[in-house]
Parts: sequence; C-alpha cells; structure tokens
Amino acid sequence: MIEQSEAGVFVHKFTTGRGSPYTLLLLHGTGGDEMAMIPIGRALAPSASLLSPRGPVREGGAARFFKFPANGVFDVEDVATNTHQLADFVKMASGAYGFDATKIIPVGYSNGANIAASLLLLRAEHFPAAVLFRPMVIFEPETVPDLSDTAVYISAGNLDPLIAEENTQELASLFRTARARVTLSIENATHALVKHEIAAAGKWLAERLGK
Repeated sequence: MIEQSEAGVFVHKFTTGRGSPYTLLLLHGTGGDEMAMIPIGRALAPSASLLSPRGPVREGGAARFFKFPANGVFDVEDVATNTHQLADFVKMASGAYGFDATKIIPVGYSNGANIAASLLLLRAEHFPAAVLFRPMVIFEPETVPDLSDTAVYISAGNLDPLIAEENTQELASLFRTARARVTLSIENATHALVKHEIAAAGKWLAERLGK
C-alpha cells in the first residue's frame, strides 16, 4: 500500500512492507522528490516499509533538506533546525503508520545522505543502520554521540567532482570516533550512482538485518 500525505512541511510517500520489521527512511538528493528514492529503497530491502519525504527547502526551484550557501560553507544552524524537524516528522509518521521507531534505517543520496548523517550525529535515537551514498562532512558535532549500536555504509565515487576522497575519509573517521561500525566503499564512479553499488549496499544491509 502506498499513501501520500503532507505532515507539516513534509510531503511524503509511505509504502507498507511485506513482513520485515524495518522501515527505510529514504532521503533524496537535490532536485528529487518523494518518489526519487523509492526504486533504490525497494532494491536495497525488498520487504521493508518505505518512508520517503520530500525536502522542504527550495533553492532555484529544486527541493533540498537544508540550504546550500553559494560559498560552500554550510549554515550549521539551518542544518540542525532541519535535522530536528525531520526527526520529529519521522516520530510522528511512526505513530501514524504504526511502524517500529527503533527499526528505522536512513538511506540517503547526496543532500539526502548529508541530512541522514546529521540525523545520526544530532538525533542518534534508534538507528540500527544507515546507508549513505555520496555524503560529505558538513559539520562536526559539539558532542560526539555514541553510535556503537549503529552500522554505517558509506559509498563514494573516486571520480566525484563534488566531493574529494579526503572528505569522505574524514566523515568515516568521524563516525568511527562515535564508535559506529563503518563500511566504506570507494567506487569507480562520479557523483552519479552506478548499479552495482546499490547491489553491494543491499547485500551489506541484508547481512546487517539478518535477511
């Protein structure tokens, strides 16, 4: 079943799973919408429920999850505000749709991967795993959370013109400092995703979820 609704600023799609207790929180890249990540979510975890919100920030007509200043220096306050707003929406959605709030797995691409990383760093509540495609370091938290119960899969492209490999390594190091179990995959790819990396992430996720 697919439902479409609007909760606060989040237009979203929810798809009920087929027996899995997990729900993937699907977070699109710049210019995407609530439908953009659904095929990836279904490929990663065919039986999981899917919650896919549309980014509430509009820049140049494109939907995002937080502002992107022209100079590339992130507005940490804006990132934090939007992160907490997203986390509160997910809590509301878990009550509305009846999925387990302790079994939510953020899956993000680009801007969506960055807001997913921010969720882990600022609202590390009940995330057993996360899959981050093309993330980067956008801030360092004042207090490093304890992510010892969280496994994080990071997939980067060695030909990515937007994100240097050193930045990806820095993010992996930040999560390791937070005691997360990090798997870092460097693909022969640009910023765009390639088919085999989605398959690799799906295999990793299945191993973590025991399915």
